[in-house]
Amino acid sequence: MIKIPGRLTVRTIHGRNGPFNVGRLAASIGEFVIKDPQLDQFSEGVFEGEFLLLEIRPASYFAGGRLVVEVRAKVGEMLLTEDGMLVTQHGPRFDSAEMDPLEEEAAPVPPVPPAPPVPGSGEPMAPPAPPPQVDAGEVPGPQTPDTHAVDQEANPDAELFGLLWPLGQSVKLDPTVDRALFRRQVSRLKELGYRFQAPTQTWQAAA
Repeated sequence: MIKIPGRLTVRTIHGRNGPFNVGRLAASIGEFVIKDPQLDQFSEGVFEGEFLLLEIRPASYFAGGRLVVEVRAKVGEMLLTEDGMLVTQHGPRFDSAEMDPLEEEAAPVPPVPPAPPVPGSGEPMAPPAPPPQVDAGEVPGPQTPDTHAVDQEANPDAELFGLLWPLGQSVKLDPTVDRALFRRQVSRLKELGYRFQAPTQTWQAAA
């Protein structure tokens, strides 16, 4: 884990799952591909500052009938000096066939259920659990619904943003949540009129 100064160029690629952002980080120790979820907040541009590199590793994927191999860096904290400059034609080259990170992430493997006991294996079958006892004078009453759960069902934005709801004047998203959820949050903030501030990585409500 190291912190180094550098220049991050962000480009938007339009894929099958919609637009997504990829980055190229140019630093004194080399140039790296950045595909962290937090980039989906940014507009296209060039951003200078200090970058905390958590990991540097090789990565590969198939695109357009060819194998693409790249050196990828995972970025943590970014201390940017400004909102970013427009991308020029002389900037880093981006491939329009870039694979969406959503497609790269492997689907979770479902757990394997335990095998049922074989009759005659010597292990006794566990008796079924008895039903709960209720006193003759007692009638189970209705459970009180959770107020937070009711609010989420009534308001889709509350369900989308979770603990961040209700949104304030300034909103800082958590890029460690599910990537698809993170993109939906970014899209909804834009619809609500929030604007992203790159130096602080926060969303500010329109005045």
